[in-house]
Amino acid sequence: MQTFNIWNSLNLYWRKVAFTFLFSFIFLNSFGQKILSTAGQDDDLISYGFFLAGHTNSFRLQYSDAFMDPNGPYNFIHSIQPVYSQGFSLGFLTTLRLHDQLNVMFTPKVGFYEYRTLVNTYGRTDIPDYSPGESIPLTTTDVFTEATLVEFPLLFKYKSQRFNNTRMFFIGGANAQFRTKGQDEANEDDLVILGSDIALEFGMGFDIYFEYFKFSPEIRFSHGLRNLYKESHTNTSYAGAISDIRMKTITIYLNFQ
Repeated sequence: MQTFNIWNSLNLYWRKVAFTFLFSFIFLNSFGQKILSTAGQDDDLISYGFFLAGHTNSFRLQYSDAFMDPNGPYNFIHSIQPVYSQGFSLGFLTTLRLHDQLNVMFTPKVGFYEYRTLVNTYGRTDIPDYSPGESIPLTTTDVFTEATLVEFPLLFKYKSQRFNNTRMFFIGGANAQFRTKGQDEANEDDLVILGSDIALEFGMGFDIYFEYFKFSPEIRFSHGLRNLYKESHTNTSYAGAISDIRMKTITIYLNFQ
């Protein structure tokens, strides 16, 4: 799998992450000495809310044995490189209180994803002005795979003890994902994946209590468990060079309760 230049790809994204958490910590210090807020419904057995989220996502790709064979049918391919792309999602929160510091959360949502993959192939070496020993030029093909997913995360949220109007938390669980586009339609893409997955998710954040609501910024990492690759309908020029595709996502959530 090609993973170089990840930091360049995520540079803008991580600045957004840093800004979000810096913004939240400013609120933490600003409101830390004020009267304790009762917002957020922490004492209720069941409470509700909503969230907005922005994410960056890509495939985790593995090459096949045929690609690794220097004399094989895919030796004209230099690399197949997944690239991070951005998207957003929105949904609702349902929180079940097990303990003051432990909750179960069900957070159904709709997510809009775009997966970008660069297929880099060697240029021709039989042109008249080509000299042996020269570097062979590469030709890059941009392959896009779009998906709208309906997702059903079920998560455990462990919270620290509350300090004034703030508390930190860790969150983790599983997320069942289903694509809204049918498989027959998806088979028309150049790079074809299946329409359902289950992912492991974990992250952290903190609750900030305002007068009328609780605001909870959060960063969460998601790793798909299922091999989604469908070789039989992928573009035949590189279909056999890939053996495994799984999803990975980094998401910033802005939760309101």
